[in-house]
Amino acid sequence: MKFCNRCMYPENHALNLILDKDGVCSGCRVHEEKYSTDWSAKEQELKAILGQYKNRAGSSYDCVIPVVGSGDDFFVVDMVKNKFGLNPILVTYNTHFSTKVGVRNLARLITELDCDHMMSTVAPDIIKEITKVTLEKFGDMYWHVLAGSQTFPVQVATKLNIPLVIWGVNGWLDQVGMFSHHDRVEMTKKVRKEHALRGVDADALVGASEMITIKDLQAFTYPTDEQLEKSRVRGLYLGNYIFWDSQKQIEGVIEKFGYESHIQERTYNTYESIHCYNNASVHDYVKYLKFGYSKVNDHVARDIRLKRMNKAKGLELINQYLDVKPGTLEVFLDWVGLTEDEMLQYIDPFRDPTAWEKDGSGHWQCIGSVLDAGLNMTTGTELEVSDPREYRLTDLLEDQSGFNEYILLGRSYMDTRNYKAVEG
Repeated sequence: MKFCNRCMYPENHALNLILDKDGVCSGCRVHEEKYSTDWSAKEQELKAILGQYKNRAGSSYDCVIPVVGSGDDFFVVDMVKNKFGLNPILVTYNTHFSTKVGVRNLARLITELDCDHMMSTVAPDIIKEITKVTLEKFGDMYWHVLAGSQTFPVQVATKLNIPLVIWGVNGWLDQVGMFSHHDRVEMTKKVRKEHALRGVDADALVGASEMITIKDLQAFTYPTDEQLEKSRVRGLYLGNYIFWDSQKQIEGVIEKFGYESHIQERTYNTYESIHCYNNASVHDYVKYLKFGYSKVNDHVARDIRLKRMNKAKGLELINQYLDVKPGTLEVFLDWVGLTEDEMLQYIDPFRDPTAWEKDGSGHWQCIGSVLDAGLNMTTGTELEVSDPREYRLTDLLEDQSGFNEYILLGRSYMDTRNYKAVEG
């Protein structure tokens, strides 16, 4: 296994990675664009684009913004509404895995930014069955979240005749440099299927279970080409037009809107993924069991590129979190109706043989971890640390010390009396 000499990403990255002659990955090379791009000109370009959608006749909304209540969501909505003057409708696909702090932050987002909001909640038993099927067929317990969150916003846009959906950062650009900032890649039906869903769309689930019908898959069925052509909807990434720095952005959101942060089981980042019990825990653990790296590698790579830490510190953090077995695993197994052995049997066929192998006793061993790579720490490609930062932990408005329950629905308005949904 080869690793990037700068950010230490592995060459088996699930989104595909290219190492150049210096051993530096495509993600690092595209990230370098952030320091040479004229972002003022980019912002003016964005302003001109958004201006085409303001105050359209016959519509109450200028754009759709997908949200879950993350810090990035606050940043996007604040910029779109308060800086560029658009009137957005916020939409949320219900993951069924919500945390208390996530529910509060979503309510805070809707309340503080004063926006209309729609949510899609699929029948719980159907979600459980889909999760079980996708875990067995594709080794993915998070398919429904990815499919639903990237389908519902476009469904709303086509049905309400809103031709613009605004997303935050392009993850495939930001992580592995699949695109350049200057490509101005937009979110499309093809991008969603090929990259977000790894080629597995809703039609792949038809007939996979007697419980799952075509009707049950409507929440995950993208609008037809005819619908898209009629509505002319486009998906814009803000990260193509502004210097995307999630940590700095969320620090501003904490100060401005009171965003709450929280510890994570499998990474040191206390800002992201905290709305969901499984994103940075069970889902991330499955990623590790398949590829030998996880979300802590993602965060280390990004913070190295942003000149916030060196490789030695990054390895220390990866060593601390990489193989942590999440405490939420038992909750997930009870929720989905599987034993741990059954889940592992589903995952085993999807383990990357360059990252995992069985020992003489038949137990799986990770052979592709960066921790065992014996990296050269001084290759001449490293970036000087110039902006070291720590992720903050804010005070929580209510206890979330346990990992023992998912929240299907929660409060939708925040004030000093109902942040805990108190009686009276």
